[in-house]
Amino acid sequence: MTGDFTYVPGPNCHVGRRREILARHPEVKALMGPNRWSAAWIVGLVALQLVVAALVVEIHWALLLVVAYCFGAFVNHALYVLIHECTHGLVFKKAQHNKILGIICDFALAIPSAMAFRKYHLLHHKHLGQHGQDPDIVSHAEARLVGNSAWRKAAWIFFFSISQAMRPMMVKGTDFWDPWIAANLVVQLLVNVLVFVWLGPAALIYLFLSTVFALGLHPLGGRWIQEHYLTEPGQETYSYYGPLNRLCFNMGFHNEHHDFANVAWNNLPKLRGAAPEFYDSLKHYRSWTSVLVNFIFNPAMSTYSRIVHTVPSEAPPPARAGSTAQQVP
Repeated sequence: MTGDFTYVPGPNCHVGRRREILARHPEVKALMGPNRWSAAWIVGLVALQLVVAALVVEIHWALLLVVAYCFGAFVNHALYVLIHECTHGLVFKKAQHNKILGIICDFALAIPSAMAFRKYHLLHHKHLGQHGQDPDIVSHAEARLVGNSAWRKAAWIFFFSISQAMRPMMVKGTDFWDPWIAANLVVQLLVNVLVFVWLGPAALIYLFLSTVFALGLHPLGGRWIQEHYLTEPGQETYSYYGPLNRLCFNMGFHNEHHDFANVAWNNLPKLRGAAPEFYDSLKHYRSWTSVLVNFIFNPAMSTYSRIVHTVPSEAPPPARAGSTAQQVP
């Protein structure tokens, strides 16, 4: 375990790679733009989860846990990916239409998260790897708390939804509340009340557990480590090309997504195929489970295993006592 992040001067790698790909492969511009079929997927998956929620109300609580872990988590994770598509304006052209669709995704998630995710995920793209501005990077306090203990890393992944919910508090200069976040909260509370009254408390518990599992200690949980946790010196973003992409709307194509955030999920494999010389040489993964297991049990991996960008003329923050901060030229 290192006692600090790996500090790198200059901007993230995606800035230059996007420019180079456009210069060499201008045809990728045809891949940009929204995919309206994602709206049908949103409606269908929300309806599916509500039907399943209605069916599990009579089963034993242990079986409900199994259904939520083995089925509901995959559906709710897919809905989070579709919230991600809405965030980037990749379903409809108008921002307000995408926001409404994002709120609809939350109907099956039981947690009002779409509008908060939108605000802070866009900051993640704008300030990728900038500590204190990129909400995807843990605070020093959180990193020290997790450390490199296997059980603490496993617990951190299990409660990842809580960690994510607290990230806005560490982003500088951004107010959490706005009219859309308030509307998201009110609408979702109303939906939860309706589910509780019409379908029963077990239905609401099923939806909530499906979300907790989708974001936590689950084969899908390897995604949170796969995207930006450092396993290859100097490479800050990683893609996953395994079979679960078929259930997750190609969310594993993360290098491609950060290079071109205006390319919808269905065209990300085409982007990779159009510019293979830029992606085939990068380290990537075929198994989210192996990524997760390595993170938990590899003592060299911790929540500090991230690249943090500094201003080119700025030295990295002084290392604290006992720290082994790394500097990459």
